[in-house]
Amino acid sequence: MGVNLKITTVQTTLVWEDADANLAHFQGLIDTVAETDIIVLPEMFTTGFSMDAERLGKLSGKKATDWMLQISATKNAVVLGSMITEDEGKYYNRLYVAFPDGCLLKYDKRHLFSLANEDKHYTAGTDKLIFEYKGWKICPLVCYDLRFPVWSRNRKTEAGFDYDVLIYVANWPERRAYAWKALLPARAIENQSYVVGVNRIGDDGNGIYHSGDTVVYDFKADKLSSTESGKESVETVELNRHDMEVFRRAYAFLSDADQFTIG
Repeated sequence: MGVNLKITTVQTTLVWEDADANLAHFQGLIDTVAETDIIVLPEMFTTGFSMDAERLGKLSGKKATDWMLQISATKNAVVLGSMITEDEGKYYNRLYVAFPDGCLLKYDKRHLFSLANEDKHYTAGTDKLIFEYKGWKICPLVCYDLRFPVWSRNRKTEAGFDYDVLIYVANWPERRAYAWKALLPARAIENQSYVVGVNRIGDDGNGIYHSGDTVVYDFKADKLSSTESGKESVETVELNRHDMEVFRRAYAFLSDADQFTIG
């Protein structure tokens, strides 16, 4: 039997396009966390969901990733969240995963939000990231990816499940909160995995309000967290590995799933 996993979600406002202010604010919030395994920050947590990629990508990249690695080492926990990143003349909405040993992994958001012209300013990623930590397999994705279930589809093979925890970091507007609240439990049900959705709160620089609605669901889509809509919150939830494994053995739905590849 594997060990349980503690995940800390951080729901807060973001200072528009001000990396220093946001890093300082997150530092204060994370300092309150006693013991955890993974700390999850929202999408573009250093700037808010800005399309000023060229200016901000050159300002915040290495400083913010160094900060993530420092937090990870201090708290002995994985830290993940996305930020604007410049890489060889292209700009990405890039999610970083920082480990206590100094390792840094990345995932570039695949589905760019064309309604806000994200596709005009950023380059889409092509590769999914699944990493292992303390015996758990974890798949982190970014915001708009939530609307595309094929990309997040879990698989059951002879080697086991592709992942155990699906994490979405987001800047998801309150005006479409119904979709957020409907799709997250759907992902838990269809993938028989824990699902974590971390969203910001407050108005962004475009006057768009975000209600947060940060949540953790188990593999049956039972809600495990108690974060309140619209309020700043730092919450740690423990995921039970034994319960997940028992459920997966009793209800082997993914053994009957369609096989496919993504082009």
